[in-house]
Amino acid sequence: MQVVGPELDIRAQCEAILRSLPEWFGIEEGLVHYADATLQLPTFALTEKRNAVGFISLNQHFPESSEVHCMAVHREHRGKGFGRVLLEHAEHWLRGRHTRFLQVKTVSASLEDAAYEQTRGFYARMGFVPLQEFPELWDPHNPCLQMIKGL
Repeated sequence: MQVVGPELDIRAQCEAILRSLPEWFGIEEGLVHYADATLQLPTFALTEKRNAVGFISLNQHFPESSEVHCMAVHREHRGKGFGRVLLEHAEHWLRGRHTRFLQVKTVSASLEDAAYEQTRGFYARMGFVPLQEFPELWDPHNPCLQMIKGL
């Protein structure tokens, strides 16, 4: 396994990864948006024999702060620590750019959803803490939780 990036042209592979995870990426418009964004945003991929098995895209809002725009590991490769590898690699890269904070937005616990409970647990284990809930940022039926981590 090797992490490559941040300038990649692997949109189709990223889309295939997202399509393997309908519990998280079941809204077609959102899925296409995340796949397209890999062409513009710094994106790192974990590859096996040149095939991406996971990726992370970052959005730098200010010199001091960035956001995990999208992160996904193909269903067949989940639970092997690949998400941790991707996130730690991205954090190292951001520190080298003097970024001080990394945030992520995910679905809030106010919506009971087992898939997003896993997501929040992952980010908590990686050192992120809840910062603010936005009940209607995305949609009243899709409450947003902002989490943050100091780098």
